[in-house]
Amino acid sequence: MRTGLLGGSFNPAHGGHRRITLFAMTALGLDEAWWLVSPGNPLKPKKGMAPLAARLQSAQLQARRAPIVPTAIETELGTRYTVNTLGALKRRYPTREFVWMMGSDNLAQFHRWKDWRRIARTMPIAVIARPGYNGEAMTSPAMAWLRRYKVSAARFRNRGQWSAPALVFMRFDPDQRSATAIRRANAEWADAFRTTNVRDPLTNRLIASQDAA
Repeated sequence: MRTGLLGGSFNPAHGGHRRITLFAMTALGLDEAWWLVSPGNPLKPKKGMAPLAARLQSAQLQARRAPIVPTAIETELGTRYTVNTLGALKRRYPTREFVWMMGSDNLAQFHRWKDWRRIARTMPIAVIARPGYNGEAMTSPAMAWLRRYKVSAARFRNRGQWSAPALVFMRFDPDQRSATAIRRANAEWADAFRTTNVRDPLTNRLIASQDAA
């Protein structure tokens, strides 16, 4: 199974997440994608972060009828940093081929992530262009190192076996939707999920509605 991994706060998940995921799956020839709903992003403030159960349920709503599996598996793995999560996933699911997916806004600050070069050596990375971030991403310290490993989406899709480091940069019609804009328009969006426990479809773990982010 070729599986894309998209990490984030999903605070909340929205149609833009779904659209870029389906686009990347087609471009890369993936069987499915997992949305890694983070219990807590070390690079993001906790203020304004909805409870994990609410964010996971919003992701499940957006993933309906698509080969997308939202999961809070990091709560079970006990990992906080991406480098540790990806290593743990490869050990737990040795028969899967994973590719890490992220927006160009994350590539712009990728050099600030813990052991980012080890992440690049762990699995291929697919970067999805985002308006306003592409220039900064292409001139970032991480891109200076990753540029030598750049391959086209078509070449990547047709490889018999993946290897890392490998970087695929993909462009498609911009999607202006954002979680920030949704929170601005409706700061209480998570109230609809506050009394609902949610079952993690990957781990079968029950995430209680009162769990904090």
